[in-house]
Amino acid sequence: MNNSLLILLQASQTPVPKDIPLPLPLPEWLLVIILVISFLAHIIFVNLMLGGSLLTLWAEVKGLKDKRYDHLAKEIAATITVNKSMAVVLGVAPLLSINVLYTVYFYSANALTGLMWIAVIPLVTAAFLLTYLHKYTWKLMENNKALHIAIMAFAVAIFLFIPFIFLTNINLMLFPEKWALVKGFLDALMLPNVFPRYLHFIFASLSVTGLFLFWYMSRKSYPFDELMPGFTRYDIQRKGYSLALTASVAQFMIGPIVLLTLPSKGIGWNLILVIVAGAAIALPAMWMIWKALTGQKEQMANSFYKVALLLGITVVFMGSGRHIYRSNALEKHRELVAAKTKDFAKARKQALANSNEKAEKEAGASLSGAEKGEKIFKQNCAACHKPHEKLVGPPVTEMASIYKGDVEGLKKWIRTPGKKRPDYPQMPGFPQINDGDMQNLTEYILTIK
Repeated sequence: MNNSLLILLQASQTPVPKDIPLPLPLPEWLLVIILVISFLAHIIFVNLMLGGSLLTLWAEVKGLKDKRYDHLAKEIAATITVNKSMAVVLGVAPLLSINVLYTVYFYSANALTGLMWIAVIPLVTAAFLLTYLHKYTWKLMENNKALHIAIMAFAVAIFLFIPFIFLTNINLMLFPEKWALVKGFLDALMLPNVFPRYLHFIFASLSVTGLFLFWYMSRKSYPFDELMPGFTRYDIQRKGYSLALTASVAQFMIGPIVLLTLPSKGIGWNLILVIVAGAAIALPAMWMIWKALTGQKEQMANSFYKVALLLGITVVFMGSGRHIYRSNALEKHRELVAAKTKDFAKARKQALANSNEKAEKEAGASLSGAEKGEKIFKQNCAACHKPHEKLVGPPVTEMASIYKGDVEGLKKWIRTPGKKRPDYPQMPGFPQINDGDMQNLTEYILTIK
């Protein structure tokens, strides 16, 4: 641990909250795997939802002059609600995982973005309802295309805005040093890296959707000629590949900007290696797409699954890179949080002990000597002696009669007893009882009749 960096973090008045001192429900490495994999599954369907909405809006507007595109818009729109549902269901696991792994950071970011974070729920609900309304009023609004297009445009506007909230929130997790300075959502929105990551996300959505449409409308079971009059499968395949390639090239151009706008505290060789490896795997896929676009029609779909596999592996690398950067960036601060949590737990334990001790003293102060003696008797003697009956040892009344008027003798016997009678086992000594407690104990024993 770099002590000088810790000193700098503390000197900069970076907020260092204490964590919840509870064990993780699963090993940390397993939670990390769940987080990365579940997030990638979730974000792919988010990409398809956003990309599908953008393409639906574009195609329906274009369809005002070219009816073929209206059919295309209708077919893309039919996939949006399904992909939306998958995105929501698959979003539960990464949300829970990041809550568990980065509790302090996630909830601090939530609190600082305030009402805008809470507004995600009504915004998402409104956007989803609009997509359903658009999907199921296609025929009803066939003669009112302006209103129908406006419904989708409103949904797209919401879909385009919501990522700003998520990106701002997740980005703010990486800046504990800014928590004392941020004054709500707009302040957090201005932190570096939000807008480059947003553009990267938009192009990723278009790239994934382009590949999805290539596959979706190339299936043998898909009644293409019936649903897409005026287009050939090759036309749609070409459009899908062109969109995927163009958006991927844009991602390559924005990628370095994303890295440069990230705080240097999270950049390490582990991150660079993962990012470079992911980019290297994507290049052959992009080359295959280019070759398919410039090659013969009959060979357009030949390398699709290779392309999808390579780009899928790239997505895994990039998703892993996100977690590596987050882990690097927060490493030092998490050590400070762990130290503060440990100190808090220690102070809490001491305070609890002091409180119990004080309570015992206060309770003891209100007892008479005989009552205190009875309490000591129950703690040390009651397992072997009853007041009037033989148990392991003789009854207390017998001891009281033997040592009547001889308090000091009784004290000596209790501290270092001998063995008087063969029908009773050897009594253990109690030298640990202090003088005050011994006085109270003997007084109590001698009062029993």
